[in-house]
Amino acid sequence: MGKYKKLNHVIYKCEYHIVWIPKYRLRILKGDIRTLLERDIRLLCEWKKCEVQELNIQEDHVHLLISVPPKASISKLMGF
Repeated sequence: MGKYKKLNHVIYKCEYHIVWIPKYRLRILKGDIRTLLERDIRLLCEWKKCEVQELNIQEDHVHLLISVPPKASISKLMGF
């Protein structure tokens, strides 16, 4: 963590801390749901060429620290 990355014409370090919270902060992110959520987040980030730095799933929220290439829009990534 903390290293710069390179593309053809740019050196970058774009890291975002994202927090998701279920509606009413219900404690539903446990067991099989937690396992599926972690797998899906990692799979989607791999598809979008993003690197998961840290992923912490609690029962009522998710913390994600992600490194995103500059050509990717963070708003489109979150919509995806």
